[in-house]
Amino acid sequence: MTDGATLRLARELIARRSITPEDGGCQELIAQRIEPLGFKVERIRCGEVSNLWARRGSNPPLVCFAGHTDVVPTGPVNQWHSDPFTPTERDGMLYGRGAADMKISIAAFVTAIEAFLRRHPDPHPLGSIALLITSDEEGVAVDGTVRVVERLKARGERIDYTIVGEPTAVDRLGDTIKNGRRGSLSATLRVKGVQGHVAYPHLSRNPIHLAAPALAELAAIEWDRGNEYFPPTTWQISNIHAGTGAANVIPGEMEVLFNHRFSTASTVDDLKRRVHAVLDRHRLDYRGHSGNRGHRAGGFDDRRHVRRALHRRYLPAGRGTRSPQCLDPQARRAYRARRYRGAARHLPAGAGKTACSLGVPHSGIGCATPSGASGAPGSRSGTAPTMHTTRPLGCSCIWPSARTTT
Repeated sequence: MTDGATLRLARELIARRSITPEDGGCQELIAQRIEPLGFKVERIRCGEVSNLWARRGSNPPLVCFAGHTDVVPTGPVNQWHSDPFTPTERDGMLYGRGAADMKISIAAFVTAIEAFLRRHPDPHPLGSIALLITSDEEGVAVDGTVRVVERLKARGERIDYTIVGEPTAVDRLGDTIKNGRRGSLSATLRVKGVQGHVAYPHLSRNPIHLAAPALAELAAIEWDRGNEYFPPTTWQISNIHAGTGAANVIPGEMEVLFNHRFSTASTVDDLKRRVHAVLDRHRLDYRGHSGNRGHRAGGFDDRRHVRRALHRRYLPAGRGTRSPQCLDPQARRAYRARRYRGAARHLPAGAGKTACSLGVPHSGIGCATPSGASGAPGSRSGTAPTMHTTRPLGCSCIWPSARTTT
């Protein structure tokens, strides 16, 4: 890197912790550099998001430098070769979180403007220069550039040309020209199961096991083949969360975050429809936003489940149709096995209709207590693990609005 001014400013920006939607003081640093040059700076705060709109001149055409100061989380810092917020040069490269995306670009914006105005101190007859900088690009991206553009539109302020500092080059500056931006469609999928002890999987419903085949199918789909302008649409899982942290507890819920980067060969509605079709085919009960289709689970009757799993004559008869969980083959096998082992004899006398605490040798299941019944939800008998069985099975798929991105 040979431009000393750009490198110095890039270092200052990288050193500021600006994990989305935080700005970390980057925009204030930019404002301090450009206000003495005659820029009128507007600081636009939207919730947790910081936005900066700065303009010099009033004549058209208006050339705008657009970018963002927020960065993605660092992940485990101990896996970095150097601190992510301590800019470090190695082998002619500058390392740090946001170096490529896109604090070096923002530094180049500022130093290029400074150099231009040194050569053209009064460029008003030639047009105007602006910067639009946000701290909401790496996150949900709803309170950033969109909000600033809405404000500009409301007062009739038009941008004629935009220079975006996103890192699109492959090997060297200028080797790639972008003629558009791919769409970005993200969703949060929550698959619900029944929490329990790993030693008694027949009394639980593991949401990871339930969802894994559907996720594998989604990962293998060819969504489209792209076209002459865009590469094929992709689908990627970015986060999976499940479990309590204990090695002996089957989780009661799994959350999956995934994203489509799609070309013009696919539409938002078509992508959603195909995702829902896969979830339906794998019999994942779910409900969700944006017209999500699928099956919604009914209430879960823990008395029927326990009766089927252990021995029906030790609990009062249930009413209505049996729940799907009672028809599970594993539950039927557990019922037969426990019947012959006499495990049901360990039931406390007079087990009630609303709740129970079942004790079996060396372990057991603590059933959730419905509202108004005595005992705390998930109460334990001795060292028995806890299984919550009053929540309905199912999953929800939440689709935020789609947006364009690189």
